[in-house]
Amino acid sequence: MSLVTLDILGVPVTSAPMPEMIAHLNAQMGAGRRLKLAFLNAHASNLAAKDAAFRAALDGFLILNDGVGVDIAARRLHGVRFPDNLNGTDFVPAWLQQTKAPLRLYLLGGREGVAGEAAERLRALAPQHVIAGAANGYFPPEKTGEIVAAVAAAEADILLVAFGNPAQEIFIARHFDALGVKAAVGVGALLDFLSGRVVRAPGFFRKARLEWVWRLAREPGRLWRRYLLGNSQFLWRVIRRR
Repeated sequence: MSLVTLDILGVPVTSAPMPEMIAHLNAQMGAGRRLKLAFLNAHASNLAAKDAAFRAALDGFLILNDGVGVDIAARRLHGVRFPDNLNGTDFVPAWLQQTKAPLRLYLLGGREGVAGEAAERLRALAPQHVIAGAANGYFPPEKTGEIVAAVAAAEADILLVAFGNPAQEIFIARHFDALGVKAAVGVGALLDFLSGRVVRAPGFFRKARLEWVWRLAREPGRLWRRYLLGNSQFLWRVIRRR
C-alpha cells in the first residue's frame, strides 16, 4: 500500500487514497492491532500548536487529512498533495459501508438524542453492522467512569467519539485501554450530520474542499473566529515554516 506520512506543522498525517486507507484499517484490525484514529484540519493544527495536552494525546494516533488547509500545507511544505480528502464526516461512513464483515459500533457524543438518531442513519447506510450502544456527550466529569464501563460492557469493535477537538482525542487517549474497542475514532460533528440536525454543504463545496465556507455562512456568529482568524493563522504558520 502507498501510505506516506507527511509532517504538517509538527503533526504526522498519513496520506493515502481512500480505498487503500480503508483496506489498511481493516487489515490492522483483522491482525488484532488496536487503533486510535483522528483527523487534522487547520483548526485542529492550530489547537495542537497551543495545547500541550492535545499534542500529547495525539501521540499514537493514526491521523488523516481533513480539508483544503492541510492540503495547501502539504503542497507548500512537501511539494505533494493528499490524494483524497479523508475528513471524518465522509470517510467514516464510507469505511463502514465498504467493510462487509459485521462490526459492533458504539456512538458517543452530541446532545440528547443525537447519537440515537445518528445510529438509525448508520443502520440504514451499513445494515451489516450492529449498533452496540449510543449515548450523548453531555455528562459531568464524575460520570466518565460509568461511560467508559458502558462502552467496554457493550463489547464494541469501533467507538465513534463526537466531543470536538481536543476533548474527543484526549478522552480516547486517556481511556483507550479501558474502553476495550478495536478502534476509537474522534469524529467531530459527524453524529450531528448523520442525525440530520446539522445540514451538510452541497456537493460542490465538499468536492472543492470548501465546506468550511458553507458552515461559516450558516453560522457566522459561532464560527467566524475559527475559520476567518484560524485559517489565516494556519496559513501564516505554513508560510513561516516554509
